[in-house]
Parts: sequence; C-alpha cells; structure tokens
Amino acid sequence: MGSATREALARSVSALAGLGTKADLATAEDLFAASRVLADSAQLRAVVSDPSADPAGKAELVRRVFGPQLSITSVDVLMVVARERWSKPRDLLGAIEELGIRAIAQSAPKDVDIASELFTFGTAVTSNADLELALRSKLADPDAKGALVDRLLAGRFSKQTVAIVRQLVVQSRGRSIREALREAARTVADQSDLTIATVYTAKALPAEQQERLRGVLSTKYGKQLKINQIVDPSILGGVRVQIGDDVIDGSIASRIHELRLQLAG
Repeated sequence: MGSATREALARSVSALAGLGTKADLATAEDLFAASRVLADSAQLRAVVSDPSADPAGKAELVRRVFGPQLSITSVDVLMVVARERWSKPRDLLGAIEELGIRAIAQSAPKDVDIASELFTFGTAVTSNADLELALRSKLADPDAKGALVDRLLAGRFSKQTVAIVRQLVVQSRGRSIREALREAARTVADQSDLTIATVYTAKALPAEQQERLRGVLSTKYGKQLKINQIVDPSILGGVRVQIGDDVIDGSIASRIHELRLQLAG
C-alpha cells in the first residue's frame, strides 16, 4: 500500500467514524454496490481515482452517478473517497470495500461476533476444496456465487457476516477467498481496536487457557487481542501463535524440525 493510499484511507476511515450510527448495514450494502459499479467501469474508475483531477469535480461526479441510486449517507462517504488521492486506481475499490466492512462492524449489535463468524466460515472453506473452488471460480457468474453464499450462510450466520462474505465472493479482486476472509476479519477486529491472534494447537484449548494466553499476549504486544484457535494435530503439542507478520512457534513439531536440522548439520 502506497503512502498516498495509507493517508487517504486513514482520512476516509475517520470520516466514516464521524458519521456514527448513520453508517450502518444498509450503508455498507450501498458501498459494496458502488464498488462493483466502479469495478465494471474502467472509465469511471480512472476518472474518480485520477490524482491530477480536481477533487471537488470528482466528488460531484460521484454525486451525479450514485445520488439517484444510493442513500445520502452512502453518497457522502463516496464523495469523501473521491476527493482523496490514491496511489493506484485499484486502491479505490479496496478502500470502498473496507469502509463498507467497517460500517457493518461499527453498527453491528454487541452480541454479533462478526470476526468469529468469518473465521468459522473460513475454516469451513479451507476444509472443503469443492466449496473453495466454487467460491473462487472466475468463470462462475458473480450473482450465482452470491446466491450460493446466501444459501450456505443465511440462518446460520448474522446478516452482517452474510453481507461481507457475499461482497468478498462477488468481487474477489484477485484474492483467494481465504485471503479475503482473513483481511475482512482483521478489519472487523481493528474497528473494535482489537488485533487477531491465530493460535494453532494439537488439541482444543479450554476456555480458561485461551483467556490466560490472551492475557499474556495482550501484555506482550500492548494491545487487546482476539483469539482464533485452529486445531492442527500435525504440530503434535505446544502452541504456535501468529499475530500479523509475527510468528511465535513453540510447537513440538517445530522443535523436532530444528533438532533434525542441527543433526543434519
């Protein structure tokens, strides 16, 4: 991500936060729809993302294009995005998607754990090659993939999670569904000032051990963490933790591998 995009995204996120409860699930659905329109129109996308174009002119163009179709709140967000300067045209689509996900996260009821639901669905996708293929296929009709998501998730997951997954599947932007789900979960967690720690163990950790581990890691990293646990018998024992780009590998499998390397040397 270029510096211009980082700064533009930060200002856009701040503007979204300033809308408070006005930005909700309906706003997110509008933003997702707008991102798909921009993805389908190279000309419109090029104009809106042109760093040399007049910011006010780009915002007015967005208002004219989307004003008749979308809510006032959604158009206000899109106009903020249009006024910004993005490092690459494709960053514009990623920013609009992220703002939609953040709008969902900040407006969701407190009893809805979107990040956990995204993790659960991601685990299901990882364990089912046919499902992953169906969701990532570039040949499949986007609307058909969206309908598949609705059939799989409706009634089992919150409407907030269904909306996010549908967007990720319909507009993959070259990402695998696993990668897209991880990015979305990180965005949802960040909206609540949390960081995700993925914990790999040979057997499921009891709740009290998870909480103890979360406390230790939160103290170490100086931030509140959300634990996502993956049971992987191949690590044999111990714990492997991944937080962002950091990996803490205390698994028995890792120690055996290191021993083998030492013996081979």
